[in-house]
Amino acid sequence: METALHHAAGDDEQLRQRVVRKVAWRIAPFVGLLFFVNYLDRTNIAFGKLTMSKDLHLTDTQYGLASGLFFIGYLLLEIPSNLALHRFGARRWMARIMLTWGIIASLIAFVPNAGMLNLLRFLLGIAEAGFFPGMILYLTYWFPKRERARATAMFLVAIPASSALGSPLSALLIQHGQGIWGLDGWRFMFLVEGIPSILLAFVTWFFLTDRPAKARWLTTEERDWLTGTLEHEEAATGASYHYPMRKALLSGRTLGLAAVYFGAIYGLYALGFFLPTIIKGFQKQYGVHYSLTQIGLITAIPYFIGAVAMVLWARHADRTNERVWHVAIPLIVGGIAIPITLYLNSPLAAMVAVSICAVGVLCSMPTFWSLPSMFLTGTAAAAGIAMINMMGGSLAGFAAPYITGFLNDHTGSSKTGLWVVGLTMIVSGGIVLLLKATPAGRAEPIEPAVVNPLHPSQLSPAAEL
Repeated sequence: METALHHAAGDDEQLRQRVVRKVAWRIAPFVGLLFFVNYLDRTNIAFGKLTMSKDLHLTDTQYGLASGLFFIGYLLLEIPSNLALHRFGARRWMARIMLTWGIIASLIAFVPNAGMLNLLRFLLGIAEAGFFPGMILYLTYWFPKRERARATAMFLVAIPASSALGSPLSALLIQHGQGIWGLDGWRFMFLVEGIPSILLAFVTWFFLTDRPAKARWLTTEERDWLTGTLEHEEAATGASYHYPMRKALLSGRTLGLAAVYFGAIYGLYALGFFLPTIIKGFQKQYGVHYSLTQIGLITAIPYFIGAVAMVLWARHADRTNERVWHVAIPLIVGGIAIPITLYLNSPLAAMVAVSICAVGVLCSMPTFWSLPSMFLTGTAAAAGIAMINMMGGSLAGFAAPYITGFLNDHTGSSKTGLWVVGLTMIVSGGIVLLLKATPAGRAEPIEPAVVNPLHPSQLSPAAEL
């Protein structure tokens, strides 16, 4: 009898590994590609700034406003967009999002002044609204909890990959696109980099699968196992935390996680929108000279390192089944590192500090997104994830470039802005530790958890959060 049970458990483990591997190879590379293009279109303004500020007469504050207005548009439609994805399916909704954002991203090439730039950045945010939280929600439809941090890392690695590859690409397009079709280099860059998302919208319509039950590329046994596993986890989570949609939006845990995410995204976008400017400033600070292409290559370094660290850190989080410290440690270490950047005596040392900050931000994100699904399911998960990204990600996305640009203009230095970045990240790391220390019943009344002892992934996550 014992041998038969052991054999059955071994068969189930082999099935699990086969299904997860097949889903990972089918889903992760494609959604990662979509996010690569998405992140490039929202942040390529950082390289455009190096030459377009003179053409459009932009101060750092005006540039920060144009960068941040994207997130105001994003914020307005984020929750409705995620609910629409939950209702209509990822295939249709993501294709719609990509088509509209690609068109608007390309139109930025033709802005005549700062006012029109602000308008199109705002409309770009509306067009993209729901893409990121929608993809985070989509991954919960396909990956069991014990695999989710690694799956999310495979998706989020598009952030450093987009910055690492997109930075030199954007620099090359600006430098060598000057005069093509009568456009300035920065205009040529915006036009060219908006086209892939338009093309991928049509690919998404035919390639993406909404749910495991519709996956013809899985066998019947594989579909049944994956569907049953995910339904069992959702039932267990629902038995532990009764969060209808309205309660999910106002839950203290949802708002607390939004505060944590605010710090991570504040650091991400302060670097993303101003790192090329900071590196360009090395020329005056350290007496060196860089071409536009060299600035692009130097900007890529922290993101190459961060991409590797992100995947390894997420694997460690899944292997140890620990979440909170895997979010807190990177945020605190990265927050300490970034203000040090401008007090160092060489560009090499400064880039080491910047790289540590980038690694901290990027390592915190995959594990962070495994936290909301520990207490939210179904429509509540769709709304709660969107609320976290709205209150944390979108507000930070607006605040980081605007405040950093404002402080640069009014102090004449980027030191104050980087101190704000560091302190925000450190505070966020502290908040996630406080969430761990607060018993779940003290934050929200819950009923006793229903746990399946045969699924190790359900033994500790709820207690961690």
